Amino acid sequence: MVTAAWKEIEKNAGQAVYLLTGSEHYLLQQTVDKIISGLEGITEEDVTYIDLEEQSAGLVIEEADTLPFFGDRKVIVAKNASFLKAKDKGKEKIDHPLDRLALWLEHPSPTATVIFTAPYEKLDSRKKITKLMQKHAVVVEANKLSGSDLTVWVQHQAGSLHRSIDRQTADYLIGTAGENMMQLSKELEKIASYLDEGKEITEEVIDLLVPRSSETEIFRLTDAYISGSRPKTLAVYHDLLRNGEEPIAMTSLIAGQVRLMLHVGTLKKKGYHQQQIASMLNVHPYRVKLVMTSRSMPPEHRLLQVLDRLAAVDLKLKTTSVSRERVLELFFMEPL
Repeated sequence: MVTAAWKEIEKNAGQAVYLLTGSEHYLLQQTVDKIISGLEGITEEDVTYIDLEEQSAGLVIEEADTLPFFGDRKVIVAKNASFLKAKDKGKEKIDHPLDRLALWLEHPSPTATVIFTAPYEKLDSRKKITKLMQKHAVVVEANKLSGSDLTVWVQHQAGSLHRSIDRQTADYLIGTAGENMMQLSKELEKIASYLDEGKEITEEVIDLLVPRSSETEIFRLTDAYISGSRPKTLAVYHDLLRNGEEPIAMTSLIAGQVRLMLHVGTLKKKGYHQQQIASMLNVHPYRVKLVMTSRSMPPEHRLLQVLDRLAAVDLKLKTTSVSRERVLELFFMEPL
């Protein structure tokens, strides 16, 4: 997990070469910031940014081997190291001197910290340069967090802001704000500015300060519809429309929520508990908890009927010339 890597970065600051991989851009940027902040005396003037989609890796080597002008050490952030992944034929703009880079990795500059970022889900481990980079660099994987890992990250972020949050409340925050890490970070900063340093974040504070995410509202919408509460269903639906949500996207999200209900119900019958179900379905445990504690869960055959009707609604939304908002509204008004 990336938070464990951050602790190692803090303990062993100033390594010569780092390789940051993964598709979660927010975590990548956080990791870059932590590496730089861990180096004593480094200012903005000591940091050089090079985009490897536009400039050669040879420039990284030359910059790293040039003595620092201001202090004892410099930092080079080499972004978008696409030569580490499988080639996209016809899309390569730069012919990188990979043999030269391979030799440099054996003996990197003692006065520079070079941070290569590869914001991709997978690297091509068959390539020689990838193998050498993974061998000689400090590798940090920054993929999207989910489940309990995301909860731990929220607790870590709250701690870095000198506030505390227990596991259950962290799950509640994720259930309210959604799983987007950038948004969660912003909400934590907002809460930290409201609470005095050292205070504990509570559900009451979250309800006061954090707006519900579209995912949370979709759950409320689906739950209201499944429970047969037509007034509440239409009220939540119109709120979502006012917030700019599109009927086609809403239909897809509702169908996803119904499928989650089906999967959770099936696994619960087989004896699996909340954490196991969340892990098997690769969703956050709080979402599973909401489904498992819902008092309005209909039988499986009713949920399957809802999915069939949603498929018909989806087709109509994509082919009709009438108001899409009205099509989905009529769906909600029909008896379940």
